[in-house]
Amino acid sequence: MFDDEEVLMHDAEKLVEKGIRVKDVYSPFPIHGLDPIIGVKRTRLAIASFMYATAGTSLALLGMWYFMISDWPMNIGGKPSFTLIQNLPAFIPVTFEFSVLCAAHGMAITYLLRNGTLPGMPASNPDPRTTDDKFVMEITTDQNSQFSAEEIENMVRGTEMIELSIKDYE
Repeated sequence: MFDDEEVLMHDAEKLVEKGIRVKDVYSPFPIHGLDPIIGVKRTRLAIASFMYATAGTSLALLGMWYFMISDWPMNIGGKPSFTLIQNLPAFIPVTFEFSVLCAAHGMAITYLLRNGTLPGMPASNPDPRTTDDKFVMEITTDQNSQFSAEEIENMVRGTEMIELSIKDYE
């Protein structure tokens, strides 16, 4: 556990240089520049967002074609109601807004599922103080099999941490 994000970044860099792999870091706010140090890959959330927006665009156009052209065509203000192409300029704002709606909701649900933070899911936060003012660096022995538990502990004790907690998971 650390009480300063700069100290945590510096110590994480030292541990990674020694060959220790950091599993995760828990903090009350994002620490910019930490991801490349501990080896977190770039997120694919933007690809998921594009897919959700594309699905929203398709659904919007399909729905408007069905409602306005196929099922119940109406002549509103002299607009032609024979094909979607003739009505497309009037449908662009609705299509855009529905695409944004689907992308936003899809990303929010994907984020909550991916992080395991939906209501009813068990919390994975190792220490509740990380939601207030402390920073926790999680290091596991299964990701650092080239070192013994004692070697890892000695390397971690060489940092400027304020508290060390060792847990056995079975």
